Amino acid sequence: MESTGSQYRDGQSLSFYIQDPKSGRMYRRGKLLGKGAFGRCYKFTDVSSRQVFAVKMISHARKIHKCHRGEAKNEIELHCDLKHRNIVRFYHHFEDQKYMYMVLEYCRHKSLAHILRVRKLLTEPEVRYYMKQILQGLLCLHQQGIIHRDLKLSNFFIAKNMTVKIGDLGLATTVEQCETLPGVICGTPNYLSPEVLAKSGHSFKSDIWALGCIMYTMLTGYSPFRARSQKEMYYFIREGFFPVPAFISLNARRLIISLLASCPDGRPSLEEIFDNDFLTKGFTPERLSSTMCHTAPNFTFTNHLTRLFRKAANVLYRGVFQKPFCTDCSVHGDEGNSIIMPINTPTPLGTNKGEEPEDSFRSCSESLIVLMKGSMSPRRMSPSSQTDMTDERVVEDMTVLLQKCLQNIVPGLLDPNYQVACPILWVTKWVDYSNKYGFGYQLSDDCVGVLFNDGSHIIFNPHLRKVCYSTSSSEHVTFPEWSPPCRMDIKMRILQFFCEYMQEKIMEGGDVRAEPTLTVRTLCLLHFLKTDQALLMIFSNGTLQVNFYLDHTKIILSRTEQNYLLTFIDQERQSCTVPLQFLKNGCPTLIAQRMQYGLELLQNLQRT
Repeated sequence: MESTGSQYRDGQSLSFYIQDPKSGRMYRRGKLLGKGAFGRCYKFTDVSSRQVFAVKMISHARKIHKCHRGEAKNEIELHCDLKHRNIVRFYHHFEDQKYMYMVLEYCRHKSLAHILRVRKLLTEPEVRYYMKQILQGLLCLHQQGIIHRDLKLSNFFIAKNMTVKIGDLGLATTVEQCETLPGVICGTPNYLSPEVLAKSGHSFKSDIWALGCIMYTMLTGYSPFRARSQKEMYYFIREGFFPVPAFISLNARRLIISLLASCPDGRPSLEEIFDNDFLTKGFTPERLSSTMCHTAPNFTFTNHLTRLFRKAANVLYRGVFQKPFCTDCSVHGDEGNSIIMPINTPTPLGTNKGEEPEDSFRSCSESLIVLMKGSMSPRRMSPSSQTDMTDERVVEDMTVLLQKCLQNIVPGLLDPNYQVACPILWVTKWVDYSNKYGFGYQLSDDCVGVLFNDGSHIIFNPHLRKVCYSTSSSEHVTFPEWSPPCRMDIKMRILQFFCEYMQEKIMEGGDVRAEPTLTVRTLCLLHFLKTDQALLMIFSNGTLQVNFYLDHTKIILSRTEQNYLLTFIDQERQSCTVPLQFLKNGCPTLIAQRMQYGLELLQNLQRT
């Protein structure tokens, strides 16, 4: 009883009904589920029991290389005895004259790749849910001495109860086999580790690397090593060059960085990943609804005591009680990295001090949590430059200026008559990659700069197509973009990466624009300092900028020939600029609090 329904790629016809020659069991072939390098997977239904399977078919045709059939037999050998909740079940296999058939567990919700294709990216609770199950399945493989070698989103299948199952062991091998063939490169290019590209062989740590790529892709929606060509992608992989966007929490960022360590010994073991803060300290749902295959979840956290107190307050105060502001979650930002621990919600611009709770933005100089800092190499002083301001002098002068201003300001509203329409130079976008190379930023005139970890600095003017490279704030070399010195090749690649990344992925943080400059800037970022609440940046021209993560407000202190200006950018990215001396006539508490925090950051920078 055969009915031809379609043609296989080798020209052989596919029957709608297939019979296992040994058991006599009859299957009805259904839709195509997926295809790989040497096989296709179809939905099969047992005619008698109505049980549904996923069946992988490998052709016996001569056109199919013998090594592929050998790999299929190796897959059967490794997979047939694996029984684990998070590994696709292998039931049995059989052959007929045309094909070899592997009868596998059917996963109705397809794969994580299908989910991500629809959802674009996943929430951190979902990623924790999936990662914990992937780790369980991978632990089982590793305990059996099996290296998967092709871990990727399309090989994580989702069963009917949203259980994750590792599948497709076509490239899997044992540790012993890897030791006999150390130079083999196999797997999916986006997920290959540096040691595999170097032909040092696969290991358990190569699977760990792939987990880092998978976690990154689930959280961001794209691969960590995107590039214009495979050659460039392999270069990024070897160098460990990948950006971490703003909307990833600190714990997620730290785990990804450890998983994608260039040296295999620097990557954590599976046991260490299980104990990582990202998986242990964040909320993980016990189960997921199948609707989350196509719709983002809305996790609600119910607390019985909170509900009871709210009900009591409603009775006592006739509904005046408001839901408390949640301060225990990570925050998504529109620029930069590592955004955690929100400051309290600010009041609108122009709110008087009396209308705002006294502790709405607490000074925290004693408990300042510094996450990252970087500085440019100090300038080498020459007799002719003794009258110039040193880098330390810039910080010192800004500190004194803020101290005096805060002593003289009076709480109140900003007088619109004092506001000036003055285009200022400020940082509209930034990316912190100082764990590997440096800190990148884009200015309001479209110039892009990078402060490298070695203390050097580079800035690119896209209007003139000129680059200025500085080894200190007083030593500069200028050259055309298309003709860099030979020794600048790597740093130019890094600059190019920052330019493209910020152009494609980060939105601008405000509405203030500066006119494109017609000269090559020697402006340098002298210092940056990141805490759990804000980012401080100080430039060689005396500009100070502080970005606050939670509400995306910013304060910018800049100077003109006549005086200093203060620019405030609110939550809606709308700006206002006033001469600093006019704040003594009235300054909203919201701005004063942020100036005070900026002062504390400056003082911390001076102490260290």
